[in-house]
Amino acid sequence: MTEPNEEKHEHAEVARAGGRDVEHVGPVLDGELIDDTLPQPRGRAVPRRVSVWQRVADAAGRVWRSESMVRARSVAAYRARKIPHDVLRLVWFVLRGNWRWLVKFWNWATYADLRADARRARLAGDADARRAAQELIRSDATARWAKLGIVLCRLVITVRVAAPVAAVSWLVDSVMDRADMWPWLADVYTGVSAVWSALTVVVPLLLIVAPVAWAIAAAFEGRDRTPGAGWLVRPDRDDADSWIDERMISKALAHLGITPLDRFYRDGGELVYTVAARKDGEGTFAQVRLPLGVTADMVAARRSKLAANLGRASLETWPTKGDEDGILDLWIADKGVLRCGAGGWPLVHDGQVDVFEGVPFGLSQRGVVINAPLVGVNWLIGGRPGQGKSAALRTLLLGAALDPTAELWAFVMGESPDFDPFRPRLSRYAMGMDDSVAEAATQALADLLTEMERRGKILGEQPGRPPKVSRKLADKAGLGLHPLVCGIDECHEFSSTRSSARKPPNWPSG
Repeated sequence: MTEPNEEKHEHAEVARAGGRDVEHVGPVLDGELIDDTLPQPRGRAVPRRVSVWQRVADAAGRVWRSESMVRARSVAAYRARKIPHDVLRLVWFVLRGNWRWLVKFWNWATYADLRADARRARLAGDADARRAAQELIRSDATARWAKLGIVLCRLVITVRVAAPVAAVSWLVDSVMDRADMWPWLADVYTGVSAVWSALTVVVPLLLIVAPVAWAIAAAFEGRDRTPGAGWLVRPDRDDADSWIDERMISKALAHLGITPLDRFYRDGGELVYTVAARKDGEGTFAQVRLPLGVTADMVAARRSKLAANLGRASLETWPTKGDEDGILDLWIADKGVLRCGAGGWPLVHDGQVDVFEGVPFGLSQRGVVINAPLVGVNWLIGGRPGQGKSAALRTLLLGAALDPTAELWAFVMGESPDFDPFRPRLSRYAMGMDDSVAEAATQALADLLTEMERRGKILGEQPGRPPKVSRKLADKAGLGLHPLVCGIDECHEFSSTRSSARKPPNWPSG
């Protein structure tokens, strides 16, 4: 820093260099002019202090403008506009609920369900069922009056015992002071007084709460039984369009045009579901006990109409007979699922196979994996060209290849590389249209016959003489009973007579 005199001298020199004398009046400051209208450089702004209340207000504003809050506000506003309609609707539900209770009581008191069974049996000409229903009405009436008599008898006994006790207790409390009573008797009267005080408080509350609870229960009983908005009656899942329930099935069966079933519905009958509608594979399964005069075959004969009533194709609707002729097993595929193909093979990425349990080979209509048996089974796959015969054989061999104990042979009677990827896993492999491939295949068949004889002898020597080879015997070292799978593609070439070498030894000609 320079001294004041020196600083003054320097400024004087600068002023004289400019052509005139300037008197120094103070320190010189270094700076620059800033235009507020221009963009300012970032990073130099002084942070603004925000109060806690401002932060709370900003957070509340973000919550208020969020998507979920906007939806909640819209729903609340809609319900506020619908309050008069909702009130009238609830009143209607309460009235209808009380009416339904009255109808149920009347049906119970008059045995309406049993009388309906007797009437249906009479219309169907089933005398035994009609007599059984009438006998059930009489026995139920006898049992009901017997229960009423037991209740009245117990009530009379209770009154006869409790009335004298209550009278004596009141008389003692009237003529004696609590201080003159025995301590335990005074405690009894004190407890009775406390209970009575509690009752004087609780009973008025119950008189207020009971009508409200009654109205709520009546509204619940009188609510609409038909579906309303989809999100109220269907689960939140991707296949909501495929949802099937008992109401939909009953409605579909009611419009099949089966006379006994139509009469059953006209009389107010309701179907009994021995198995409620539930998810089963790629569809919905339900089991229904059909009414008198209706068989499962009658429903199955109207499969196309049933499918149309359920909003499905005929291929997606499978009505079959259950354990009895009057039980309907109904499986309904999810909409469009049968047109999507089988999907990926379940072992395409990882997994292991036990050929004694079968090889994953396909899917049923319900989406359940079907295991194809290999042990002790011969497969003959036929079809037109391009229909997947070689692909089916490759699937079987691929599953067998995932069993580390299995030995695989493959012979391709044609110029096809379909089985070349199996080379590292095959013990025998030949491919081509020449006689050498036919000779190798016929020799393999002869070796299989010899191997079957050898294994039969070894199996007969085992303790207990098991009827067939099991996984335990196959894994036992030294027996040579491991699984052996042989596949021959284009096996119809064996029928060619181009070369006698195509005939295995000792096989009849022709």
